[in-house]
Amino acid sequence: MTDLRPRPDLWSLDPEVLHLNHGSYGAVPRRTQELLARLRAETEANPMLWFRSVAERLTTSRQELAAFLGTDPAGFAFVPNASAGVTAALGAIPIPPGSRIVLTNHTYGAVLFAAERFARAHQAEVVVVDVPLEADDDTVVAAIQAELDERTAALIVDQISSATAMVFPIRRLVEACAGIPVIVDGAHAPALLDAPAEDGADFWTGNFHKWPAAPRPTAGLVVAEKWRAATLPLIVSWSEYDERLPERFDMQGTLDYAPWIAAPESLRVLAELDWPVRRTQLSALIDEGAQVLAKALGTDLPDVAHPAATMRLVELPFGGKASPEAGEAFKARVSRELKAEITLTGFDERVFVRLSAHAYNGLRDYELLAERLPTLL
Repeated sequence: MTDLRPRPDLWSLDPEVLHLNHGSYGAVPRRTQELLARLRAETEANPMLWFRSVAERLTTSRQELAAFLGTDPAGFAFVPNASAGVTAALGAIPIPPGSRIVLTNHTYGAVLFAAERFARAHQAEVVVVDVPLEADDDTVVAAIQAELDERTAALIVDQISSATAMVFPIRRLVEACAGIPVIVDGAHAPALLDAPAEDGADFWTGNFHKWPAAPRPTAGLVVAEKWRAATLPLIVSWSEYDERLPERFDMQGTLDYAPWIAAPESLRVLAELDWPVRRTQLSALIDEGAQVLAKALGTDLPDVAHPAATMRLVELPFGGKASPEAGEAFKARVSRELKAEITLTGFDERVFVRLSAHAYNGLRDYELLAERLPTLL
């Protein structure tokens, strides 16, 4: 493996715990935490002055985050998370009665719920396309394209699936849709893919609180020019009639805007870590760590054609599909008894640990999990 020096010193994570699930809630570097604390102190020192300054600060932050994505800042708006971005996108497109919202069996649960809500409200149908875990790009495109027809109101597709850490061929899917609106759930894409919002989708949304390590809740929604006038924030507030997309989403009442303003500081931390090089090193690390764990469990790694740079699945030796309640209980037990934070995911009646790697991780983290986890099975 490429020589990699972990940098836990840049974070305030408990050193007694194995932090192996960055992909869920992220972790904010110390520097960004300190800036966030200063901004919140400034808020409380003079709330009136603070809120007068928010709009300009949000504009500056938005432009930095849009540049990080390589996208047009006029089409980039702040949202709390990718699920909110998908919800806003569904609210912008026409969904006639009898139409179909197409997604895949890799879709994040909350995004599926959003599609179901809009389908119920518009007397439409949700169609779930079965995409095998080991599918290559040709298989993915063929399976989805087979379900697209004149009744399709939208395709919702993961860029990197949360459930399976699989990268989808977005550009090819956009081309296959031939005018059907495409909503890309890029929750995990920022910092894992270069220019993730450049593939021509009508809507793209992604989280900055995951791999860019920005404060929660920070995410972005990128909207193609044709949809900007119709795309509205989830909260009706004083910016309702602003003709500019980003500004329309900025001021959502008396929210805590400090995380959005502080987010670029985390991007500077990544830059100082030489993130493109670090990401390549982390990809090698997570490959090795996953193999170590799989060997200890006596299981295999699924042959995902295009895995995410810093997440891998390791199958658990469980038979059948684990219930959500059983999964939560198992994760709580791992946390309590093994001092390790992991997440589980299920797919096709198989149960996996979804491992993550970020700059604070080293191979010893995965070796310790491999030593400890079999004791609970």
